[in-house]
Amino acid sequence: MIHRMITAIAFSLLSMSVAAQANPGSAHANQATELLAIIHDSKLVDLTHAFSASTPVWSGFGQASITPAKDPKTGQPYTIAKDGFRANYFSMVGQYGTHVDPPAHFDAHGATIDAIPLNQMILPLVVFDITGLLHDDPDHALSVNDILDWEKLHGRVPSGSFAALRTDMSKDWDSNPARFKRSPFPAWSLAAVKFLIEQRGVVAIGHESLDTDTTPGMDSETWLLRHGHYQIEAMAHLDQVPATGAVLIAMWPKVKDGDGFPARVMAVMPAAIAQAH
Repeated sequence: MIHRMITAIAFSLLSMSVAAQANPGSAHANQATELLAIIHDSKLVDLTHAFSASTPVWSGFGQASITPAKDPKTGQPYTIAKDGFRANYFSMVGQYGTHVDPPAHFDAHGATIDAIPLNQMILPLVVFDITGLLHDDPDHALSVNDILDWEKLHGRVPSGSFAALRTDMSKDWDSNPARFKRSPFPAWSLAAVKFLIEQRGVVAIGHESLDTDTTPGMDSETWLLRHGHYQIEAMAHLDQVPATGAVLIAMWPKVKDGDGFPARVMAVMPAAIAQAH
């Protein structure tokens, strides 16, 4: 279905190109209309948590501080009633809320968030749902065998994909933050991460937890980032997207030399897939 979606976009562009030769003035308007129609016929799923000063975060970083911006002359906060606008100061670690970890987070010479190519921020999405394994093994780490079992049902993991790990930990984000921050927790095994990157050509990974794995040396996260791949942590609503068939869009501010920042992540599901899921 993803290939059909891409083909539809390509066909639309080809049709527009032909139309533009006959009527150059309408080409841009037609292009925008047809491309937007494809998106508007799809279901959008927000994979991002809203964050606040009380959002779960690693204890080594501490909570964010969000305070009103103040007039430096008077020391008083700007207000809509008094000044016509309001604004806030945000003081927080880059790895806060749903966020991106670029290679530079663990690699002194790795790519920073401003250097990640745009074409790596829009990717086919595959979701490994291990919730069924957690009753008997609450801290299960996705294995290569799990991936091979998944492929028996859904086909080979497409090269160039974003791979997400569904554990339903995100359901504790607001309701039970202490449980959300537990350790150990369901995670990625190093063998699985290596397999997806080296054998399946996955571009990036994501998960609901605040870390990739629970090993003392953070083996999976260290290997991933030091091999030039990024990840999205603290994802939400992976239970609302299918194993295959959606497209992930991940965006974040373009901070110069940034080694992490809150991200906005969504899944785009073609209408037929959304109805079947």
